[in-house]
Amino acid sequence: MPVLILLLALMVTSPLLAAETKTCPAILSSTQPKLHSGESVDLCEFAGKPLLIVNTASHCGYTGQFEGLEKLHQRYQDQGLVVLGFPSNDFRQEASDEAKTAEVCFINYGVTFTMLSPTAVARGDLNPVFSELSNQGAGLPRWNFYKYLVNRDGELVTSFGSRTRPESQAMQEALEKLL
Repeated sequence: MPVLILLLALMVTSPLLAAETKTCPAILSSTQPKLHSGESVDLCEFAGKPLLIVNTASHCGYTGQFEGLEKLHQRYQDQGLVVLGFPSNDFRQEASDEAKTAEVCFINYGVTFTMLSPTAVARGDLNPVFSELSNQGAGLPRWNFYKYLVNRDGELVTSFGSRTRPESQAMQEALEKLL
C-alpha cells in the first residue's frame, strides 16, 4: 500500500515539476568564471529573465558607462533585468591584470551587477554568449561597450553601439518594452 501511495504521489506531482523546469536558451548554455573570483556562474540561472549584455574595457573612453549600467541595474533588477558585463581585450583597452579590471569595475565604479572574467567577444575563440549573439544576427562588437538586449526567451531584441549611453532615451525605451 505505501508503494502505491508513493507511485500516485509521483504521478500527480511530476507534471507540476516539469512545468516548473525552465529550459535554458542557447545564449545562456554555459558556465562562466566571475571576474577576479574563484567562483563561476551557470548562466542558465538567468533563464526567463531579460538580459543586457555588454562587452567592457577598463581603459576606454567609454569606461564611464559603467556608471550608467550600474544605474540601470539598480533601477530594473527588481523587474528581472540581468546586466552581464564581459571584459575583453579584443580592442587592446583592457587591463592585463584581472585584479586591475576588478578594481576599475568594483572600486572605481561601484559595479554590483555580474561581471565575468576577460574573454574574447569580437575575434578569435569567441565566448559562447557572443558566438550565439552572432548566430542570432547581431553584429559582433566593433568596439568596447556594445550593448545587447535579449528577451526572456533568450532571443536578441536589439543592440546599441558604444556611443549609445545606458541612460539614453533609446536604451530606456527599449528596456521598458522588454520588461
